[in-house]
Amino acid sequence: MSSELNEEKKSGVSPLFLLPLIIFGALAVLMGFWLLSGHDPKQLPSALINKPAPEFNLAPVAGLERDGKQVSGFKRDDLLGKVSVVNVFASWCAPCRAEHKYLMELTRDDRVQIAGLNYKDTEVKANRFLAELGNPYDRVGFDTGRGGIEWGVYGVPETFIVDRAGQIRYKFIGPLNATSYRDIFLPELEKVLSE
Repeated sequence: MSSELNEEKKSGVSPLFLLPLIIFGALAVLMGFWLLSGHDPKQLPSALINKPAPEFNLAPVAGLERDGKQVSGFKRDDLLGKVSVVNVFASWCAPCRAEHKYLMELTRDDRVQIAGLNYKDTEVKANRFLAELGNPYDRVGFDTGRGGIEWGVYGVPETFIVDRAGQIRYKFIGPLNATSYRDIFLPELEKVLSE
């Protein structure tokens, strides 16, 4: 009897042993197909493009001033009537620091309102960050995370262009740099401004 059991054990490979290999192989084929399909892995789709900005109402960052006046928070209605750039930033975000000079440059364009969504930060650190680098924002909303979820934020920084009707027209993921600001972001902004 025991020799029969030993023969059964020796006679084949258990199907459970092959299951992880089959799953791994299927995932490898799917990933290979996705990578070879021409999809740009740097482009993350946003379901909000050409849709109204979400309903939100963010309180201001306490103590934050610009030109001697308290900077207000913002809500969806504040994005109506003027082309807006909504930038998601945080003091703890090193890439936010790197892209900040391009937001400061954008303040020279009176056709654009710049709003900041201060993401998962503290008000003290946000004030210190903007005091050090300058405050490009006409409005800054303090967000503990819910606003970022509503906007479909993957991480910081992210920058949105919102048209006069309050529709999200473009989303730039990651930090702006000299090339992306000049060759990608500004042309997208000009398209929306010219409408």
